[in-house]
Parts: sequence; C-alpha cells; structure tokens
Amino acid sequence: MAMKGKVIRPKEFRYRGYTLEELQNMPLDRFAELLPARERRKIKRGFTEQEEKLLRKLRKKGQARTHCRDMVVLPEMVGKVIFVHNGKEFVRVEVKPEMIGHRLGEFAQTRRFEKHSGPGVGATRSSKFVPLK
Repeated sequence: MAMKGKVIRPKEFRYRGYTLEELQNMPLDRFAELLPARERRKIKRGFTEQEEKLLRKLRKKGQARTHCRDMVVLPEMVGKVIFVHNGKEFVRVEVKPEMIGHRLGEFAQTRRFEKHSGPGVGATRSSKFVPLK
C-alpha cells in the first residue's frame, strides 16, 4: 500500500548494523566478533579440513555437497547453493542473507512429521477408540 508521493522500498538487509557488502569485505576475525558466543568460538578455533574443503568448493563452483551440518553460515556463502546431508539424503539449501550466523544443519531437518492413519486390520476393540480431543 503506497501513500501519496512516497515510494516504499524493500528493507535493506543488515546484520548487527552492517550491510551485506560490508560483511563480505570484513575480515573473518572481525566478523566473528559480531556473532553469538557459540558461533564466535567455533570460528576462533579454526575450521576443520572438511569445512575448508567446503569453502574451497563454494569459491570455485558456487555449489557443494556436505555432511558439515555444524558449519557456520558466513557472508561469503550468500547466494550459493549447498546440499546438506540430513542423515538420509542431501537437502538443497540456497543461502540467503538472513541465514548468516546460523548453522547449516538448521536448514536441513533430520526429522519429519508423521501423521498416522486409523487403526489397521486386526486391531483390538480398545485400540480403535480415538478420543475426540
């Protein structure tokens, strides 16, 4: 809904007061200072060999498959496609700016909701009772 004479623009993404471009140009240790404690500690301790390999693939190809569910989403990953393993298959995750600071595993659910149907053939009379609540 636009008011007379005013143009409504989509809100620009900011993470802790910094734009995406500023975050992408920022050194990793400076970016780590903006993160919550657990993610900051993970980056401070350094990346594992698998995480380094993931970053190299993303820089080279723009997409990668990984089992590293505990990898922190960095600003340089925005716009890339990562296939994250959920224990059964690789789930396609397109990294958006809002995902910065979260872990990759948060976007590839390991459990799914299972809705059960009615009782099967051979069910006893008492197990067929379903409360109305």
